[in-house]
Amino acid sequence: MENIMERLQRGDVIVSDGAMGTMLMRHGLKTGESPEIFNLTKPEVLEEIASLYLEAGSEIVCTNTFGASPLRLQQFSLDKDTEAINRNAVEAVRRAVGDNAYIAASIGPSAKMLKPLGGTDPETVYDSLQRQLRALLAAGIDLVCIETIMNLKEAALGIKAARLLDANIPIMATVTFDKKPQGYFTLMGSSVEDAVAVLEEAGANIIGSNCGNGAGQMLEITREIMPHAHIPVAIQSNAGLPVKGENGPVYPETPDFVAARSAEMLDLGVQIIGGCCGTTPEHIRAFRKMVDARRK
Repeated sequence: MENIMERLQRGDVIVSDGAMGTMLMRHGLKTGESPEIFNLTKPEVLEEIASLYLEAGSEIVCTNTFGASPLRLQQFSLDKDTEAINRNAVEAVRRAVGDNAYIAASIGPSAKMLKPLGGTDPETVYDSLQRQLRALLAAGIDLVCIETIMNLKEAALGIKAARLLDANIPIMATVTFDKKPQGYFTLMGSSVEDAVAVLEEAGANIIGSNCGNGAGQMLEITREIMPHAHIPVAIQSNAGLPVKGENGPVYPETPDFVAARSAEMLDLGVQIIGGCCGTTPEHIRAFRKMVDARRK
């Protein structure tokens, strides 16, 4: 496939995929269970999910590796399987999409608090990220997706680790913001403007926001990001905030609603559009229809 950065540089809009956790729960993931256990026990489920997103119109399909750093896998006693977990995830997506979509390596937070606010050394987090990234790169990913960023320092460590292992791999970094009376901020108190500046300076090729907000609030976040961004922007909204349902959490925003707000994001200059928690292949199908209609 053509390098994703070449497409973005000429102004293409690219549709990403939707949620992984929602889909895994449909396939039997239990509360409190590591999503990454499926990489060892049920890789065929990962392949099926990737196939569903590809069929819906995704051009970027993420791996089930959000929590697959050894530091995060420790809580499930799975850190010894770090390499197999990450390799299996990439191979499952590749079997499903071939060369018809970009494989994005999903990398989430370590769930550790860095010194001096917490007890974890930055070097420990960096080493953990480097081990995960080495396995992902060896398996043949097309881009790195550092997502649900709450601590910009940790995200910068991830970008550094990826860049030192592969100078040319495209890196996408997306931040989760909470709405405060003064505007949108990360959990650690960084503003949207600061987040954009830090991630661009760290060497990300694509920046943006994912998770924590439905499409309406993500549209507000997009309006804050765009004046400060000098590189392509990606937005991946939740299907709203979950409400309690009979069989677990329910995400209320429909595919048509999220796609309509996403169209407004594209009007502002967003180039990668996708979904986060609660979004499904049906949401991606609505995105695909919307993007294709804009091209006519």
